[in-house]
Amino acid sequence: MIEILRKMFRHYFSDPQVIMLGFLLIFGFVLVFAFGKMLMPVFISIIIAYLLEGMVAGLERFGAPRIIAVVIVFTIFMACLLFLILWLLPLLSRQIGQLLHDLPSMVASTQKVLMQLPEKYPELISKSQIQQINDYLTTELTRLGQYLLSASLASVRGLITFLVYLILVPLMVFFFLKDKTTIIAWVRSFLPEERKLADEVWDEVNQQIGNYVRGKMWEILIVWVVTYATFILLKVPFTMLLSLFVGLSVLVPYIGATIMFFPVGLIAFFEWGWGAEFAYTMIALGIIQALDGNLLVPLLLSGVVNIHPIAIIVAVLLFGGLWGLWGLFFAIPLATLFHAVSKVWLESSIREKQPNDASQAI
Repeated sequence: MIEILRKMFRHYFSDPQVIMLGFLLIFGFVLVFAFGKMLMPVFISIIIAYLLEGMVAGLERFGAPRIIAVVIVFTIFMACLLFLILWLLPLLSRQIGQLLHDLPSMVASTQKVLMQLPEKYPELISKSQIQQINDYLTTELTRLGQYLLSASLASVRGLITFLVYLILVPLMVFFFLKDKTTIIAWVRSFLPEERKLADEVWDEVNQQIGNYVRGKMWEILIVWVVTYATFILLKVPFTMLLSLFVGLSVLVPYIGATIMFFPVGLIAFFEWGWGAEFAYTMIALGIIQALDGNLLVPLLLSGVVNIHPIAIIVAVLLFGGLWGLWGLFFAIPLATLFHAVSKVWLESSIREKQPNDASQAI
């Protein structure tokens, strides 16, 4: 057994470039784990700059100097940020407040409906089981109230953090875009000259993740807008809040779309009961999710490497458990990184083995 492991180690880890690539990956993960909270504004700025780089490159292809392209794209970014702060956030805040105000009556209505189930279906559910469910709902509502109270007490600290991010992030985004070449050259100055394997992984990951992230952002925006327009027509309550979460749910393939049926269905039920409006809302949401999975995703993400659904679900569970919301967002890019590393690594080991086989044949 030890000899087998020794041969595997020599076969896959004898190349110094493989060792260097592994070191870079480990260093990156350790950096995120150890300093993630402190460097969060830097990471957010890098992500935003990475997203905006596609627009800058597009303007450069039309002949615009880079500094002019950066100024135009940064101006659009700041306009979107002001729209988010001045219009969208207050609207979402009002709808969240209204939802929290209506939540006790929603819970009471749910408990009333649940208490009728033992009379209608005595062979399926008992009064003791319904009482346990009601106790659970009451406990969770109390916990929610305590959480909101603690969040309101920490609002001053959150406001200060928000203001710091509001100043630092746009500033760093601008410099990341303007000085991209200088920053990349500075980072590469710390790397050894023989880094062919790392460059191959970077080229593969940059192309795949770039296509994925930009495609996902467009998918979120399109699903959000379509859902918002649909819910406006159907007069669904909390339209902006629900449509935003439906749009964000596409970040978690398969799981997110399934989960969103529950809050939308509950709010539609509290508004209309088991009526035609409830059915129309659920059918409309199902059509949007079906069109997203079968039409929008193939169009926007056709250039992204195909990953098996099982691998996607495992990546979502793993990285979501490790890094929460950010882990959910980057689950598929990280799975793509793993795929690219394993692909380049195996191809490199095959290329090394072929000359050895040829020399032995001679």
